[in-house]
Amino acid sequence: MDIRIHIKKPTLLLDKNKCTKNIENMIDRAKRCNLSLRPHFKTHQSAGVGEWFRELGVDKIAVSSLEMAQYFADNNWKDITVAMPVNLREMDIIDELAKKITLNILVESAESIHHLEAELNNKVNAYIKVDTGYHRTGIAAADTESIQNLLNYIKSSTRIEFKGFLAHSGHNYNAADAEEIHKNHKQTVLDLNELKDVFRSQFPDLEVSLGDTPACSISDEFFGIDEIRPGNFAFYDMMQFVLGSCEENEIAVAMACPIIAKHADRNEIVIYGGGVHFSKEYIEADDEGTKLFGSLVNIKPDGWSPIMSGGFLSSLSQEHGIIKCNEDFFNEFKVGDLIGILPIHSCMTANLMGEYLTLEEETIEMMK
Repeated sequence: MDIRIHIKKPTLLLDKNKCTKNIENMIDRAKRCNLSLRPHFKTHQSAGVGEWFRELGVDKIAVSSLEMAQYFADNNWKDITVAMPVNLREMDIIDELAKKITLNILVESAESIHHLEAELNNKVNAYIKVDTGYHRTGIAAADTESIQNLLNYIKSSTRIEFKGFLAHSGHNYNAADAEEIHKNHKQTVLDLNELKDVFRSQFPDLEVSLGDTPACSISDEFFGIDEIRPGNFAFYDMMQFVLGSCEENEIAVAMACPIIAKHADRNEIVIYGGGVHFSKEYIEADDEGTKLFGSLVNIKPDGWSPIMSGGFLSSLSQEHGIIKCNEDFFNEFKVGDLIGILPIHSCMTANLMGEYLTLEEETIEMMK
């Protein structure tokens, strides 16, 4: 078997063994920390990959849109959290889903609560979205007055059942290293525990749900947290590797790209693989601001090599990628060869590619 013979254009390879091992490791961590695991499926967006989770005992999930919730509900997932503040223009979809599954949604405004109460025929569970430092959405954890006001509206609702507080430590993705992730995580857990203490007397069974792959991958300190929602951990990527969230050999996806040109005068290799395949996310590789759009691996008959030295993916346009390299690396490849790229952000790469090719030569479709 030689996986390379099937590849004619940019192809996202998926190593099932690495992926399922990553899932097993997160399940073990959740059990060790007495946590409920609700993996976020926005990373893989695939019913096929979702079955690997189900086979390992996962029975509830998070998603990033109602469209994604519909897709996984149609594939027999019965307990789904839409981890994004409710969109009032999709009230009909919320009602439809709430009729057939346990649907958990996010609220952070009185307007959302009023619309849900007025327009739903079916009951939903609701988390209040809490901001613990990312500053994207949510009410600040210290703003207990605003949170109490929302809870008062929820208490009087006949359609909304209060579930608890939900947070996402997205600022961990901007951390310098694992030490900063631990520091951020410790503060987040403290903030959420203080919030839980304020409202525990009103809602003795309230849950706290926390999600981000970096902290969930390296921390064992989750006192007072009930549920974790990591997603990227199933695949990992170069961003997680640089952060210290994973080892290189845990990265479960690699893009295989054909080499379409070489320029010896500047030691550059041109690949068929650009922003429409990877997105244009990058990490800064040094203090001079060198942008790394992906690390290079050699595509083998049954997978890929460790990261190769001597070159890196230095820029992306729409369909093209440019590899800057030294002379030895340049001479190792010829036009027509394949080269592998470990993506900076596997979630975005998967979303753009729309399908996977496993090392067993199986094509796995994603949500369209």
